[in-house]
Amino acid sequence: MFGKTPGPAQRRQASVGVTILLAMPPLSPYRSLPAERRVALVAYEIKTQREARSIFIQRLVGRGGGFRPASFQNWPAERLAQEVVRLKVESAQDELGLMQTLYVDLEPAIQSTFLDAAGVKHDKGRIDENAEPPFCSADSVKTAADAAIAQHGDDGVRYLRTIHRYASESWPGLEDVIAALEPPSAA
Repeated sequence: MFGKTPGPAQRRQASVGVTILLAMPPLSPYRSLPAERRVALVAYEIKTQREARSIFIQRLVGRGGGFRPASFQNWPAERLAQEVVRLKVESAQDELGLMQTLYVDLEPAIQSTFLDAAGVKHDKGRIDENAEPPFCSADSVKTAADAAIAQHGDDGVRYLRTIHRYASESWPGLEDVIAALEPPSAA
């Protein structure tokens, strides 16, 4: 049999019962948000950050398709945001900034719940810039994580995945909390 190329029948027999599972990388916390919520975040960024519009337009033009920058300039923020999200031109740095905007500026309740339960001093979800990490003990992180999940459900879990991804060194024990959670769903 050595030196012979197997025919179709032998290849079929060899592959029967063999299943190869390829692990999909987990979604980033930002990408796990529903598309409508991502569009709303990007639109908010375009409306409130002067340079955001031009950065996103540059990326859209860079994707090709025949559009010139001037074509996008007159689009309303919501329409431009829809195109940004549809074509997935947000960078990892954008994702971090958008999630920070979500949890600090737009929906600070989740971060406030977490910080209150952890015993971390804050002002409406904003930690004092002079505070040094780690901000609390591993036991406090566990208590805070439980409170965030209890009060905010899946949004609390997404918040925990966000701070784990971008600031895990500031929150001792968060790695164990995340490991105990079920894998993220493909939202």
